[in-house]
This record gives sequence, C-alpha cells and structure tokens, in this order.
Amino acid sequence: MADRYQQFTKTPIGKFLVPKLGLPNPPVLRRYRPGQAPLDGPALFGGAPGGRLEKTVKTQLAGAGITVLGEPAGGDQRYGALVFDATGITDPAQLREMYLFFHPVIRKVGYCGRVVVLGTPPELADGRERIAQRALEGFTRSVGKELKRGATAQLVYVAAGAEEAAESTLRFLLSAKSAFVDGQVIRVGTTGTPAVPAIENWEKPLDGRVALVTGASRGIGAAIAGVLARDGAHVVGLDIPAQGGDLSEVANEIGGSALQLDITAADAPDKLATYLKERHGGVDVVVHNAGITRDKTLGNLTEAAWDAVITVNLAAQLAVNDKLLAEKVLKPNGRIIGVSSIAGIAGNVGQTNYGTSKAGVIGMVADGAPKLAEYGATINAVAPGFIETQMTAAVPLFIREAGRRLSSLGQGGLPVDVAETIAWYANPASAAVNGNVVRVCGQALLGA
Repeated sequence: MADRYQQFTKTPIGKFLVPKLGLPNPPVLRRYRPGQAPLDGPALFGGAPGGRLEKTVKTQLAGAGITVLGEPAGGDQRYGALVFDATGITDPAQLREMYLFFHPVIRKVGYCGRVVVLGTPPELADGRERIAQRALEGFTRSVGKELKRGATAQLVYVAAGAEEAAESTLRFLLSAKSAFVDGQVIRVGTTGTPAVPAIENWEKPLDGRVALVTGASRGIGAAIAGVLARDGAHVVGLDIPAQGGDLSEVANEIGGSALQLDITAADAPDKLATYLKERHGGVDVVVHNAGITRDKTLGNLTEAAWDAVITVNLAAQLAVNDKLLAEKVLKPNGRIIGVSSIAGIAGNVGQTNYGTSKAGVIGMVADGAPKLAEYGATINAVAPGFIETQMTAAVPLFIREAGRRLSSLGQGGLPVDVAETIAWYANPASAAVNGNVVRVCGQALLGA
C-alpha cells in the first residue's frame, strides 16, 4: 500500500531531482490527531455585502478555537483558512466580490490550508441570484485545483434558516479530518432543518451512541469502526462468518461488539433488527460499508457475478434500511450512511456491476433524504476515489500511479480519510446535512 514515489520525493535525491525535472511533488497531508490545533494559522473571514452568515460563522469558528481575522494581516502572515460568505451575492455582477477578497491573499494560504466559500443553495433561489450562486461551484472547484501544498477548497450551500446548523460542517472542513476532501459542494438545510443538538464535547460527539458498521473486519470498514469509536460510539462491527477472526480483533481493539452475519441472507434484516433492539435498544448510526467487486467487462461477466455485486452493494442495504425504519430501530436523529464510489459517478472499465451498484447508492440517498427527514434522521453517502487499501495495491502499476496522481492532491487517500468524512455525517450536530454525496478523492479527475 506504500506510495513509493511519494516516499522518494522526500529523500535528499528526490528533493533535488523532482523540481529539476518538473515532476509531481505530492505533499504529506496534515491529518487529525486528538488535541491538535484546528488550523495552522488564523482564518481570514470576508464576505459580500448583505451576507447573512458573518456573525454566526465567526462565533462558531471562535468557539472551535480558531483565531478569526476580519482584515488581511499584512506582511508575511500565512493563513490557516480563507472563509468567504457569498450569500449576499444576488447578481452575477457581484461575483467580482470573490475576486476582490481572494486575489490579494490566495497565495498566502498556508500548508494544508483551507478555503471555504459559503453560499445559498441555487435551487432555493430564483433568477439572477440562482445563476450567481451556481457560479460559485466553478470558482471553488477551480481554486481547489490551483491551491498547492495540500490545501483544499470547498463550497457549502447553507439554506436560509439553517445558519446555526452549519457548525459541524465548518469544523470538519477546516480541520485536518478533511485532508483528502477537495473541490466538494455540500448542502446544509436543503432537506429539512431540524433542531440541532448542542455538542458538549466535540472530541467525543458520539458518546452514548451506538453505531453499526458493516464490512468492519478490515480496510476502510475497520478504519470507520475505529474513528467512530474514537468519537465515543459503541461500535457493532458486522461481517460475514468467514471474516470472524479479523472482525473480533477489530472489535476487541476498539472496545466494540462483533456480529457475524451474512447481510444478503433473506432473514438478515430480521436478525439484525432483533439484535440491535435487544442488545442496545436500537441504533443511532448505520454505515453500509460492506461491498464486493467481481470485475469483468460486460461481455465476460457472468450472471452470478452481476447478481452478487448488486445484492451485497445495494439490495441488502435497502432491505436493512426498510426493516430498521419500519420497526423504528433507528433512533431519533439517527444516521444512515452509504459508501458509494467515483465508479458510481464516472463508471469504470470492467465494473458495470460495481458502478451500477454504487450509482444505486447515490440513488438511495436521493430517494431517502426527504423520507428520512420526515422520520427525524438523515441519509448521506461518501464516494471514495483512489484509497490506499489491499484492493488498490493489487491494481497494475501504471493504472495505480494514474489513480494516485490524477487528483489535485497528487496522491491516494487513506482509509481514515473516508472514516473521518463518515464521522462528520454521524455527528449529532450534522442533523441538517441530509442528501449529500461527498467524494473523498482529493478532487480526482476521474468522476469530475
């Protein structure tokens, strides 16, 4: 799983040759550690006249321990983040406010710094405001591709009335937890704006909650289980009996529980619902991570391989969701989180079954978001790009290298990057984050 090229660039000879030859120089990304400062440097806040988020966001950032500046500091000051409130932009002519704020300071974004633009969801606006707000996507994604040294850019559309509900999203995007999330567009409050509970301990937001993680015995699933446990959840790790040994190791390591169950079995939803009710009184977070591949081009793909992938990656999730919702096993302010893939967005050679199933997960989110809002819960998904796992380590060298380098961050992500994004969705304060599919891909060209 080692990125040997990235390791080479950090050697003395690599540091000499890489700039001389104009080769990619992927930075070592800043990733989260407990107790870590939220940013390396202050956040510079700006906004277009008439914006509605300045007071709320400044208060939220200060509460997160971030020093907020209202004017450029001058000199050689590097910024940990640039945050711009664009909700006051109601006409394309006002987009010039973006240039006036960012142009003088964009080169002063620090190592692994953050750019966050806040807007109004275009679908909730009309006329020229709708056009102007939609334009923010092109600006933000382009900035993400221009930033260097591990810095990232995101756009957060905050619906009117959901201003207070954006805090968990801002904390996530500004922190090192979002290391491999780049060029994304996130919506807050567009599918219901429920009351957001106050978080007493942002280091342990899942204290007292129960999380189910399928496919938890290794790789990304094990990382998800570990991060949710770090955030305070009791994690029920689920996997097939053949993975029982590895699953028990993960559960023991994080102080969770292990449940051996084939989720494709006809009686699996019943067994799972009974287990969660009797052992834990229900479940707060459901992460549908279990997935398989059976890669063949369509002409060579067997019917059994097609059925297996669709069943594990999609049909079983739908059956579990239906059961947990029908019997109210999912608790109030609960979370359902799917794991899609950029293959479900862009497609991939030899993965018609896999791409179909992962696109179906996106459909599951779109269909489920308004229904879950009525239930008092949310449904979202992540779409990982090239993540360093045993599976991607088996990819042929040149394809593997292309997967790593064709992103704005010039490298593959780690399982923990997917896990941190899921933990943001799972946070009780993310109650207004509903119906999103966020790519964890370093703004990869594939799927863009």
